[in-house]
Amino acid sequence: MRTLFNWAEQKHCALVAFNISNMEVMKGLTTALNDLDCPAILQVSAGARRYTGADYLRALFDTAQANTKQTLILHLDHGDSFELCKDCIDHGFDSVMIDGSHLPFAENIALTKKVVDYAHAHDVWVEGELGEICGIEDAVNVAHSKYTDPDKAREFVARTGVDSLAVSIGTAHGAYKYAAGSTPKLRYDILKQIHAAIPDTPLVLHGASSVIPEYIATINQFGGAIKNAMGIHERELARTIDDGVRKINIDSDLRLAVTATIRQYFHDQPAVFDPRSYWTAAMKAVTAVAERKLKYYTLRNVKSLGEDSH
Repeated sequence: MRTLFNWAEQKHCALVAFNISNMEVMKGLTTALNDLDCPAILQVSAGARRYTGADYLRALFDTAQANTKQTLILHLDHGDSFELCKDCIDHGFDSVMIDGSHLPFAENIALTKKVVDYAHAHDVWVEGELGEICGIEDAVNVAHSKYTDPDKAREFVARTGVDSLAVSIGTAHGAYKYAAGSTPKLRYDILKQIHAAIPDTPLVLHGASSVIPEYIATINQFGGAIKNAMGIHERELARTIDDGVRKINIDSDLRLAVTATIRQYFHDQPAVFDPRSYWTAAMKAVTAVAERKLKYYTLRNVKSLGEDSH
């Protein structure tokens, strides 16, 4: 993980961390990584481990590693306890996130430090979080954001020894990120202050799915009911790279792409009942989303994307 973050720093880019929970999403992501010859982080949440099973996820990751030229990283997203982080470390994860952002500052430090001590003894990277990112996604359910305090970020990193830090600057989890009629806004000013306070610590953006409007429109066109969903365009999110963001998390956009594709498939081909048929189409959609994100954030090759309405 350290080698990969050093590479991203040298290339002045951000690694993309994609959430996985089943074989089809994994295969779609692997195709994108091979097509673009690009590294990425594959991460699982506590909810994904419960749904798929720790052993199945480990086997999926090992199979993906065997079928790509890239060195992949397996990361725990939003670990909520020392016990969960320890279990993932003991099962060979390369990196874990301990999310104590909901705790009082001193308790967050104590919990994060405990995970760091155990992880570093096993040569495992640790991501912490300071400030709260609103939204709903898996185990995360936060009503209001609390921006990261730059001075507390400096103290947090110094006292915990954490390797990277997830910060709150205006992104939000899930598809229903912002109130209807509101204008999403990132606090680049706060990000600059955080980066100045901890210039040697890679920063992480959670809740960075851009909620691609085309997928929302398709879902609603073919029977869905996703209203008032919006995100922030990749062009705006990519600006954070200039101020130390080296990891950008993507989950909801993959889910939306899969759901939109399968809903349209059912409408267009109502006689089909073989899951392999519609999941093949969905895997292609996952690949398309992954390549889009990798081009914006890791390859920084926006020109190849062309102009889009979003």
